[in-house]
Amino acid sequence: MNDEHQSAPVPPLGDELMQCKTTAQEYLNGWQRAKADFINYKNDEAHRLEDTARFMTRSLMQDMLPVLDSFDLAIKSYGREKEPVYEDQQKGMLLIRSQFMDTLKKRGLEVISLAPAEPFNPEKHEALDAVESEHPPGSIVEEIQKGYFLQGRVLRPSRVRISKE
Repeated sequence: MNDEHQSAPVPPLGDELMQCKTTAQEYLNGWQRAKADFINYKNDEAHRLEDTARFMTRSLMQDMLPVLDSFDLAIKSYGREKEPVYEDQQKGMLLIRSQFMDTLKKRGLEVISLAPAEPFNPEKHEALDAVESEHPPGSIVEEIQKGYFLQGRVLRPSRVRISKE
């Protein structure tokens, strides 16, 4: 054979194969880490967006509560008048309030319901006054302002008068 045509010695194929496998494993590990990081990023962003939506909903609902209070006051004031004109206005106010409340309920708003002589619960009630009453001490005598839950959490506690001890 001719010495001119001889090439440099070829490294054994096993060494080259091991080197390729090592490089491929490094690339695979890097890709898997990048994929996991991306999945974590997507999950974090989804949670952040959910938190932002909850905050915005809560803020909007808090802004709407005075409107509900105003409807309730207006409806009570119409109840004092006995003329037919006021009855029609009261029906209109009740209808509008009902539609408004239905819309808010679709977004998770619920009224905190109170039963007569219900025990005071500081997690959902705020005591504004204590009065003499035939009810057991520490029980609710009167609701002064309605309270509301938003998606199962207290948005605004019911403001109440409780029975003196």
